[in-house]
Amino acid sequence: MRRVRYAVAASLDGFIAGPSGEADWIGTDPEFDFGELYRRFDTVVMGSGTFAAFIKGPRADLSEMEVYVCSNSLSQKDYPEVSIVRGDPAALITELKKKPGKDIWLIGGSKLFRTLVEAGKVDDVEVALIPVLLGDGIPLFWPPYLPTQLTLTAHRVYKSGRVSLTYTMG
Repeated sequence: MRRVRYAVAASLDGFIAGPSGEADWIGTDPEFDFGELYRRFDTVVMGSGTFAAFIKGPRADLSEMEVYVCSNSLSQKDYPEVSIVRGDPAALITELKKKPGKDIWLIGGSKLFRTLVEAGKVDDVEVALIPVLLGDGIPLFWPPYLPTQLTLTAHRVYKSGRVSLTYTMG
């Protein structure tokens, strides 16, 4: 069965974006294989805030993936290249998991992540800790959230100081 993976980069002080959604601090790492990351997914789910930052700045090539944006304010006619989903994001995940395919990438969207964790729809948390302190921004986990036990299943330390951590939920 397809898994939902919250795969994000975070600053060492726990932010996935700066105060205005900026992500230029993430940079690239010659040891990190972004191609391998993208090959694991054929579906992307994000919130409207992540989507807004995504369409403004340099963006990853998601052209080979189905992209769903959970938003009650965006209009489908304004963004025909993605699927705008209104209502309960947990229902969307339930339907996506029934379809055949690769894993589902929950990208950014700490508020959406919190909603999906509370609904029991997230399987894995994959955080790339970037050795930078932002001081303010969008938190990795949007409070308040329920206490949740995670189990470390993989880790890797890169020469640049980046640390990748993978956890399963529960």
